[in-house]
Amino acid sequence: MYNLLIRNARIARPDGTLFEGDVACEDGHIARLDSKISAPARETIDAAGKLLLPGVIDPQVHFRDPGSEYKEDLATGSRAAVRGGVTSFLEMPNTAPPTTTQEALDEKLTHAARKSVANYGFFIGATPENLEALNSVNPVCGIKIFMGSSTGTLLVNRAEDLERIFANGTRLIAVHAEDEARINARRAQFSGRTDPAVHSEIRDNETARLASALALSLSKRYQRRLHILHLSTKEEVAMLRADKPAWVTAEAIPNHLFLNKTDYARLGTLVQMNPPIRTEQDNDALWAGLRDGIIDFIATDHAPHTLEEKQRGYPNTPSGMPGVETSLPLLLTAMKAGRCTLAEIQKWMCYGPAEAYRIPNKGKILEGWDADLTLVDIEHARAVRNEETFTKVRWSPWHGRELYGWPQYTIVNGDVAFDNGKIRETTRGRPLTYLA
Repeated sequence: MYNLLIRNARIARPDGTLFEGDVACEDGHIARLDSKISAPARETIDAAGKLLLPGVIDPQVHFRDPGSEYKEDLATGSRAAVRGGVTSFLEMPNTAPPTTTQEALDEKLTHAARKSVANYGFFIGATPENLEALNSVNPVCGIKIFMGSSTGTLLVNRAEDLERIFANGTRLIAVHAEDEARINARRAQFSGRTDPAVHSEIRDNETARLASALALSLSKRYQRRLHILHLSTKEEVAMLRADKPAWVTAEAIPNHLFLNKTDYARLGTLVQMNPPIRTEQDNDALWAGLRDGIIDFIATDHAPHTLEEKQRGYPNTPSGMPGVETSLPLLLTAMKAGRCTLAEIQKWMCYGPAEAYRIPNKGKILEGWDADLTLVDIEHARAVRNEETFTKVRWSPWHGRELYGWPQYTIVNGDVAFDNGKIRETTRGRPLTYLA
């Protein structure tokens, strides 16, 4: 007897073609794909012709646990994730305490095992002093370096510290690429301005380009795997188009694909983030970079803050916004508008992140692969509503936007985690594994 049988689905192949049939899940894996499976199962879902996709992997979230659980934690963040079809996430180290030691990582793993309804993985955070931990703490998906824009101890902006990290070890290094010296200089230059739009002037395109160029040069010097987080500028796309070694990857996030500086007038500090929203020309360059393979995949940089915090007035407002539960509907809506294809969405959101972080057996609907799946309604649009969000902060920059592709079911390791608006509270995710 199978654990779960999904019948009458339009199943997405990795190449974007569709296969009408059934999927049987057992022991956390896809046990069988066929046009018709006549076998008993503990639970059967009639997909009624809906689109079945691999579960999304979100490779950059901030779930604030431990330290700032009042605005998100691994329970609420993972529930927002599965609501949006995200079955696995990689979480960032800027918690309190920061994830810079084995002890801090173990605490997160313990919290996640107890709370998370999605699969989970964590970064180790770099400081100028923890080189040994960066290469020994396990299990981690990679090393996170804040080259600029960090709080607490997670800022590594001196050239000698960066070089020491790149020169020692083999783990993937993921960088938040903003030049700290330029940020500080431009903050002084624009002091006195309190309109939120100045945020994009202070942290201008050159701020990002300088840091990405430095990270790229260090990666080339030491042949070190590099991932550039939340690429945001046309200059960075042009730089990688001209010179992108095989061991370098980059990501874009929906905020930089769908928002730009014109949105400050409507949303103010709600769209304040680091790196900031840019121009329509930058939007277009990022889309072109994704289509051309210059940008490898999509993350969200889900970084929630409360509405009270966001309403303090610039520059006293924190940067970041929620996004883990809307990324897939945003991209599927873009697909319906002709901006991308189903094959591209699977590459950008499912198997692309898995390949970059060497996570085995995830991101494709294939027999023997992990049964991480999401069944979406691609035919009917529904508006994003703050009051319906699962994130603890209960707001979204996309409030009011009509989106297609909302998940009806999300399956994690063969168990239903999200069922037509409700969480199956008995489902728990598993820690992600990484190939050497």
